[in-house]
Order: sequence, then C-alpha cells, then structure tokens
Amino acid sequence: MTKRRGLSTTAIHHGCAEGDDIIPPIYQTAIFKHPNGKQIRGRDLKYSREDNPTVNLLERRMAALEGGEDCLAFSSGMAAISTLLLSLTGQGDTIVTSKEIYGASLILMRSLEKFGVRVKCVLNDKLESEIGGETKLVFLESITNPTLNVPDIKGIAEACRSKGVTLVIDNTFATPINFRPIEIGADFVIHSATKYLGGHNDAVAGVLIGPKEGISNAWEWRRNLGGNLDPFAAYLVIRGLKTLKLRVEEQNRKAQAIAEYLEQHPKVKKVHYPGLESSPHHKRAKELMSGFGGVVSFELEGQDSAMRFLGRVKLIKTAPSLGGAETLATHPVSSSHKNISPEERRELGITDGLVRVAVGLEDTEDLIADLEDALATS
Repeated sequence: MTKRRGLSTTAIHHGCAEGDDIIPPIYQTAIFKHPNGKQIRGRDLKYSREDNPTVNLLERRMAALEGGEDCLAFSSGMAAISTLLLSLTGQGDTIVTSKEIYGASLILMRSLEKFGVRVKCVLNDKLESEIGGETKLVFLESITNPTLNVPDIKGIAEACRSKGVTLVIDNTFATPINFRPIEIGADFVIHSATKYLGGHNDAVAGVLIGPKEGISNAWEWRRNLGGNLDPFAAYLVIRGLKTLKLRVEEQNRKAQAIAEYLEQHPKVKKVHYPGLESSPHHKRAKELMSGFGGVVSFELEGQDSAMRFLGRVKLIKTAPSLGGAETLATHPVSSSHKNISPEERRELGITDGLVRVAVGLEDTEDLIADLEDALATS
C-alpha cells in the first residue's frame, strides 16, 4: 500500500509525474492543436475556456489537499460559488444558509430567489433545525467572516447525510492545513484561492472540490458561464501552495499572540478568535481543527474609534482581503457587510466598532507595536 503523503509534500509535488520539469510550465494559450490525443477528465484538450494543463495541475493538487475526488478552478471564489449553486439548484429548490457568511455570498444566494429558488438564512445555531425534506443544499463557512464563529459542522453534516441534503462548506479561513471538511461529511468545499492558497495578494482565483459527478456537472456550467481560471493566475496559486503549510502555521501562531494581546488591552471591548479560551467557539474549534486561523476581529468603542485606528496603523495596511504575507485590516461595516442592513448586522454581532485584522508574516513584536501605537490614539 502506498503511504499517504503529508500536506506539504502534496502541496509541492502532487500531480507532477516522474521526469517532469521541476517547475511546471505555464500553458499561456487560448487554443490547442486538435485533435492532439491529449485529454483532461476524459475530454479532448482543445480550448482553455474548457480546460488547460496549468489550471488542471492546480485542480488535481487541490483535490488531493482537501481529500476530494476532483476539483475545478475559477476566476474568483465568487465564480466558484455561483457556478456550483447554478449547477445544483433549480426552481422550487430550497437552500439553507448561514447568515454568518461573507456578505457577497449571502447577497448572491438571496438573488437566486428571482429564479424560484427559496433561500432560508439563519444563524449558525439554527442551521440543523432548518434542514428539512425540501432542502436541496446547506451552505456555511467553517470559520465565519468576520466574527470567526465555528458552527457545529459535525452535527450539520450528520443531519444533511440522514436527509440526503448536499453540504457545501467555504473553507477559505481555515484552509486544508487547519481543517478538511470532506473528512467529516461535506460534499463540496470552496475556497477563495485569492487568500491563503495563493498567499501573496497577487492573484484572484477560486476552487471547488467535490465528487466526480458533481464536478463534471459544474464543469459544464463553468464552460458556459465562462468563469474559468487564467493559466498564469493558476501558476501563481500553484507557487503559493508550496509554502501553504509553513505560512498557515506561522499565521496561526502570530494570530494567537495578537488575540491574547488585544484581549488584555483596555481600549478593546471584545476579541473574536476561536483560539482564545474565552471564545464560545474554542472547544468546538479545538475538536475540529488543528489550528485556529490567521484572522482576528476585535471591537472598539464605535465606528469613529475604528476609523481612527485604521487611519493610524502604519505597518498594517488597510485593505479588504486576507491570507497574504502582509497584515491587513478592514472595517466590515463599511466594506464586506456594507450592503447588509444595520438590523441584520446587529443580529450577526457585527458592531460599528468591529475591526478585522488578517495577520500576515511580519514579526509579531512589530505588529503588536503598530497596534499599540494606533490604539493609543483611537
């Protein structure tokens, strides 16, 4: 029996045959000679909107990292989500989704109601009770954005399995280094590969991992919708994967130290981070995950304090992303959740003073010094 390789080895080598170039080539081409005897997924290789060898290497590698049968790569995480939803649902179907997800994902699902798809949006702790005979799929995030809650994924997966419901998990914040949802019953896993997988804030991409039949169906939709990934962006994500485990484990450590620092700061009202023992999600996160992620959110007195803080950080940059080498801070009320109603934001625990910090790879003491200076005048 062949021994299963570790995550770092898989991220560096999977999909490359013996004798291949050490650095795989970029197939920066729209077309291929056809017929050429070459196939991807049993289909003739002829046009990069359908398949591309560079993109397919990323797909095979991500399927191996997440423990899925197959994978598709997309031009963004939202392209992956929208393609999957369109491929799985139709008029009369019901989606049950958490309200505690990325704002654009929530808005997208609600927009499907114009096509006759019913969408139930509830808090994480209500998800399991909402799964019924009419439910087609359940969508949630393994670690929610931006309040970093961890749902009862095991319980939800068991409920989905018992009722024949498809479970989709956005695993962007956790990454396969910290958590692999398919191993506990998820059918599909989605990532914004722009974040930790690419890891350098220089490529926009998304990936969808799942069973062969479901991926084949989504491939038809990707081909017609045109959300395929560019080969050069695929190369950048492949490059990023080589250091994924090193980066994520380091960001886990730095985020833990920063969360502990913020928790004792007199100007910080509350810290959201599942690695803190004070977090109501700590026990569940510890059972499910090998690390707690590189994102920390914390609450200041109000929006004015949050904006003053963002205006005074120097080393930390203000930008709406995460997962790269640079530490980034953002204000969810004026960015990711700007188009969510104030009432719903309050229900979700997204206060006007909430700041999200995506911890990068700078020295921890330098990041804490920057936070200290900015908080002193916030």
